[in-house]
Amino acid sequence: MRKTTTLVLIATGLIALGCGSGAADKASSSSGDEGGTKAGTSTSDKGDAKGEEKPAATAKIGQPARDGKFEFTVKSAKCGVAKIGNDMLGQKAQGQFCLVTVNVKNIGKEAQMFDGSSQKAYAADGTEYSADSGAAIYANKNAETFLNDINPGNQVNGVVVFDIPKNVKLTKLELHDSMFSGGVDVALG
Repeated sequence: MRKTTTLVLIATGLIALGCGSGAADKASSSSGDEGGTKAGTSTSDKGDAKGEEKPAATAKIGQPARDGKFEFTVKSAKCGVAKIGNDMLGQKAQGQFCLVTVNVKNIGKEAQMFDGSSQKAYAADGTEYSADSGAAIYANKNAETFLNDINPGNQVNGVVVFDIPKNVKLTKLELHDSMFSGGVDVALG
C-alpha cells in the first residue's frame, strides 16, 4: 500500500509540474517585447489561419526593422577602424572598431530612452559582441546613441560602435528598444 501511495504522489506531482510549466513558458514568451515585432512585421502578420507563428524575416541595411517603441534603419556599417576621435581626445581599438550608423525613430506614444549599450552584434559563428559606449562618445558629435530620450514621432541618427578582434567579420546586429526587449535582427551584408 505504501508503494502505491508514493507512486500516486510522484505521478500527481509530475502532472502538476507539466501543467504549470506550459503556462509559465507561455507567459515568458509573450513578455518583454512591448508590442514590438521582428523585422518590420506587424503583430497581425505573425500568425497564420491555424494560429501558428511564422518565423520573423531578418531586415537588411537600409530596411526598417521594429522592436518595441523603436523603428531602426541601419544606414551603413564600416569595420577596420583603428582609432576614433582626434589626437587630443580619442580612443584606440583593442582590435578594430565597427561603426554602425543607425536611424532610430520613436513609433510609440510616449518618450523612450535609446541606449546604444543595449545593442549587440554577432559574427558568423554566433559570437556576441557588446557595444562600446566609451568609443561611441567620440564617434557621435551630439552623443545621440547614449541614453537619449526620443519623443514620439521624433528620430535621431547616430553611430553605435563595436570593438571586435581584427580577424572577425560581423554578420548581423540585434537592435533593442531597451535592455529587456526581444530585439530585432538586421543582416550586415
